[in-house]
Amino acid sequence: MKKVYLYFENGLFLEAESFGADGTSVGEIVFNTSLTGYQEIITDPSYAGQFVTFTMPEIGNVGCNSLDMESRGAFCKGIIVRSYQSRYSNFRAEESLERLLQRYNILGICNIDTRFLTKMLRDEGAMMMVASTKISSKEELKHILENSPRIEEINYIKEVSTKEPYSHKEGKFDFNTFDYSIPKTDKRVVVLDFGVKRNILNELVGVGLEVEVLPNSTDINEVIERFKSGDIAGVFLSNGPGDPLILEEEQEKIKRLIEAKVPMFGICLGHQLLSISHGFDTYKLKFGHHGGNHPVKNSLNGMVEITAQNHNYNVPDEITTIADVTHKNLFDNTIEGLKYRNSPIISVQHHPEASPGPHESSYIFHEFKNLIDR
Repeated sequence: MKKVYLYFENGLFLEAESFGADGTSVGEIVFNTSLTGYQEIITDPSYAGQFVTFTMPEIGNVGCNSLDMESRGAFCKGIIVRSYQSRYSNFRAEESLERLLQRYNILGICNIDTRFLTKMLRDEGAMMMVASTKISSKEELKHILENSPRIEEINYIKEVSTKEPYSHKEGKFDFNTFDYSIPKTDKRVVVLDFGVKRNILNELVGVGLEVEVLPNSTDINEVIERFKSGDIAGVFLSNGPGDPLILEEEQEKIKRLIEAKVPMFGICLGHQLLSISHGFDTYKLKFGHHGGNHPVKNSLNGMVEITAQNHNYNVPDEITTIADVTHKNLFDNTIEGLKYRNSPIISVQHHPEASPGPHESSYIFHEFKNLIDR
């Protein structure tokens, strides 16, 4: 393994080993507490621009396969693990994690104290960092980091969104056939792709919706006309990377959809953009929520759901003036779900599609189907 050198904006300089691509990358470091599903996490477009520190110490032991890809590639800047297992063992595996990282030019960093890094982020908050297999000078890495744009200044949506419209026909994964099902569908919805995960599309199809995925550059007037003509029944606003406050074009499009009374469902970034488009700006959490074990209370029935999460930003409490809170995070009491009072719109901050994570919140996709069936 090659040496890799890490410099953090708090001044910390570390040496570790590399098992992924070569090169130099700058990004924001976060930590993820999921015990399984490293491939799904790495290929989630919402991690564009970030280094993901895994708190699970052993990573790579089940390899990777094409069916578990959550998007067309991997967009994170790198992953940081305590112990990388190059010898994988799983009957579904097609290649090693190292091969996947090299194919998508992602840094893999190992043999480093991830517990220390996680505690640092917990205490100091998410921060920018630079890692390099080419540069070992602390001062040179510091110079690169100080002269690189922050994640809040970069629009990663243009990188992760589809370039062409496409239909998605696969439903949920069938463990009897070890392949994805092809359910019957009726009403059509369009997905505005800000970095959508494959399993979100699977869940939408799974509840009987015909799904058409559109680029973020789509002319919103055409979408509204299709709704008015009855060609589509609603719009899904996807997850995605970065700071939602800089996505001004997306905000304007969503405002138009709100004015046209189009039924909508937003997850994660979509949830945040709906808040901003209604006039309530998001704010950044200290270190965000990233993992598959976050308790969320359903305000409507009092049940507690264990959820998958991946976000650094949150909607403000003031939004309760126009929307009812349907879900709350039990770790920090932040808002996790909303139902807008005067619009056919629902949204959640967590990921009901999981992948990886528990499926206790998947009923929310049925709620969207019920919303557009009315």
